[in-house]
Amino acid sequence: MKLTIAHLYPTVMSQYGDRGNLVALLQRCHRRGIDTEVLELNLGAVVDGDGVDLLLIGGGADSHQRLISEDLIEIKGPGIRRAVEGGAAGLAICAGYQLFGHYYRTADGTDLPGLGIFDAHTVHRAAEIGARLDTITQAGEVRAVGNLVLRWGDRNLVGFENHGGRTYLHPGAQPLGEVVVGQGNNSQDGHEGCVYRNLIGTYLHGPALPKNPHLVDHLISDALRRHDAGMVLPRLDDQVEWRAHTCALDRTSPGVSRRRVSPRRWPSGGRRAGRASGAPSVPA
Repeated sequence: MKLTIAHLYPTVMSQYGDRGNLVALLQRCHRRGIDTEVLELNLGAVVDGDGVDLLLIGGGADSHQRLISEDLIEIKGPGIRRAVEGGAAGLAICAGYQLFGHYYRTADGTDLPGLGIFDAHTVHRAAEIGARLDTITQAGEVRAVGNLVLRWGDRNLVGFENHGGRTYLHPGAQPLGEVVVGQGNNSQDGHEGCVYRNLIGTYLHGPALPKNPHLVDHLISDALRRHDAGMVLPRLDDQVEWRAHTCALDRTSPGVSRRRVSPRRWPSGGRRAGRASGAPSVPA
């Protein structure tokens, strides 16, 4: 079996170690004997909506979003939509998450159109309150920065956030999870991220996947179900990954119930995957 990954704008959208998400995906596939192909799709490259199993895009600054916005909609948009509607999995981080919504309003009030796959929009906090960003101190005052823990079904995801944008889900849109520690989508409603079909958007940096092996396996399972609806991921010896997860959780939120984070209760694989729009698929 082969997994084809479309890595969108790898030379532009990869802040805060987001490229590590690709490394985690490749490693967990390799250890299971799953062949992988990575398509690095920069400006001007199209997305084969029928040939891609998993979409990956990282974060970037406002300037990076301006650079890719038109290309994302006009060049890559049709293929991305076809892939998502056809069941491809995906992970969109931070700025990538914002541009998969309807639009992103930058700090200077410019609206950058998005793909509209997530029923959500994002407004930079400075644009919301009319703040000036003439100094680093002023810029820092309107950012959501710090460790981030969210409840994802009956388990947790860990990472950190650093974003000026505030994302608002429209009625009926499904959040990825609920904030335990941090600010999440908009510092107000307690939601973090968004899910549409098998596509996940989130503000989790870190990178997110190396510290959340259950999320990696969730994405792999959803992607491979395009080829085999009944596939089951083999278990892995991933004690190191779970130690990283637990260490990050303990440093961020030592009061979170250990019952919810014990890797002994969350073995990787071993059960048929569910849809991303419902309960998390792998009992990790």
